Amino acid sequence: MPTKPRFEWLAKAGYTARGVVFLLIAGLALFSGVAGGKPETKSAISTLLDQPFGRIWVGLIGLGLFGFVAWRLAQALADSDGHGTDAKGVLIRAALLGSAVTYVGVAGYALGHAVNMGGGSEGSGERGLAEWIMTQPFGSYLAITVGLGFVVGGVVTASKGVMRKFEKYVRIPDRKGILTTICIYGLVSRGVVFAVTGLLFAYAGFRVDPNEAGSMSDALDWLSELPFGSVIYVVIAVGLAAFGVYNLIEARYRTVRGPTKHDVERAIPFRN
Repeated sequence: MPTKPRFEWLAKAGYTARGVVFLLIAGLALFSGVAGGKPETKSAISTLLDQPFGRIWVGLIGLGLFGFVAWRLAQALADSDGHGTDAKGVLIRAALLGSAVTYVGVAGYALGHAVNMGGGSEGSGERGLAEWIMTQPFGSYLAITVGLGFVVGGVVTASKGVMRKFEKYVRIPDRKGILTTICIYGLVSRGVVFAVTGLLFAYAGFRVDPNEAGSMSDALDWLSELPFGSVIYVVIAVGLAAFGVYNLIEARYRTVRGPTKHDVERAIPFRN
């Protein structure tokens, strides 16, 4: 059997699962006063558990996210998207690998709770990561570096929307239609939240205090404290919903090419 259909289904399931998670996060952000949960990935999954057939839905999301992890690994290690081995390509693939590592934790959390076994704490994953980093040699400097990496990632994500770079892989039939606008809006909003999360992470490293590291919820709270913060908060929260829809659009229109033997050989930067 060829590898393409397998990776295509893995990628589609993964994008769908991530889209649902971000729609839930946006819902928590917009209705947090009513729902009572924080707009974070784990809170969104926990909220879904309380709904009818919640464990089934959370289990399906967990399986879908593991499919997303497999696709991210194909992008990062086998270079399925053809980013290459120059400096820019290696940086992009490193970011994709970091995404894979992140979603392993989220997928494990979802599946663990789906089968009533737990799967990690309810706390902020960013704080846990900051705490671990700061126990390493030169940990505070490393935390600042990671935080700045998040900021760069946020800028790259937002520019991917503004400059419509996503169209290289997402073939939307009507390029001037509402779906394209949603993609741009969602990517910019996700980039802003990602960048603010990075700033909070870097600040935690500067203060040598992992509790200063912020989650997505903390990033939204920080935005709400700016001038016209309530308006900014709503605009970005709706944008996170748009990012969720963007993932669903990717599940439908994203070009997926499974790794070949040539990809694997080409993906290794240094070989004999």
